[in-house]
Amino acid sequence: MPDCAADLGELHAYPTADGSFSLQSDRFGEAFHNSAGARNEAQAKFALPAQLERFRDGTPLRVLDVCVGLGYNSAVVLEALPTPPPELEWWGLELDHRPLDLALARQDFRSSWSASVLQVLEQIRDHGSWRQGGCNGRLLWGDARTMLGQIPGRQSFDLILQDAFSPQRCPELWSEEFLAGLAGRLAAGGRLLTYSRSAAVRASLRRNGLMLFSLLPAPGERPGWSSGTMAVRPGAPIPDGGPGWRALSLMEEEHLHTRAAVPFRDPSGTDDSAAILRRRSMEQDGCSLEPTNAWQRRWRQDSTG
Repeated sequence: MPDCAADLGELHAYPTADGSFSLQSDRFGEAFHNSAGARNEAQAKFALPAQLERFRDGTPLRVLDVCVGLGYNSAVVLEALPTPPPELEWWGLELDHRPLDLALARQDFRSSWSASVLQVLEQIRDHGSWRQGGCNGRLLWGDARTMLGQIPGRQSFDLILQDAFSPQRCPELWSEEFLAGLAGRLAAGGRLLTYSRSAAVRASLRRNGLMLFSLLPAPGERPGWSSGTMAVRPGAPIPDGGPGWRALSLMEEEHLHTRAAVPFRDPSGTDDSAAILRRRSMEQDGCSLEPTNAWQRRWRQDSTG
């Protein structure tokens, strides 16, 4: 869900193929979700590969939702918690109040969640925090780069949901520095989940000590060579394939050695998108990595025989 230092601009509602609704941002020229289905995407790319049954034994669960937006990602996680639910500590980062306000004003959105999940979303909207039994959460409103530093330094996470606008539209939240900040918050065995398959994003996450896996497509989503990324902090055994993910292919590994893998850099944590993109373009022009179009041609030819 979008969260950038710039205003989101006008927001327009539209239906997705699974019957759930989403929004389009004029400012970024992008939708908040895949048109194949907002809820299906959240379920396939966040709840399913999170393997929440891991917390069935009472192990506490700590979640960070980067770019809360309409609330789909955290809502599907809350709905998928095992019974009885683990003790949950939740943090959210978001710039704009409007997406959640608009979602909760729609009956079709409200009717798609259980009463307990709907109550959490309403408390976030009204108070910026919530508490239910042994579960609690707090949302920090503002530029996520700044707000991440407002979370106590001792706080680590088992699950980070990273769902900003695409790296080319919102590089502020995909920079080497911001991703390092997220990676540094992962507990041993913790998982960062994102729809992005960007080589720049994956390379940054790997440089910060995380193991990489490729996400499988959501129901109704057009299959591609990858549908997202799961990055895991070593500390617990994890198979190459599981519910919603698989190992990176050779093609994906080679992608990480092309110019596409040059990171987005934001050393001060305050640069705008134009400055970050300009810096990356200059670094790509001066590097010796394989041109990305050569990688594309090679694999397109190989894939057709």
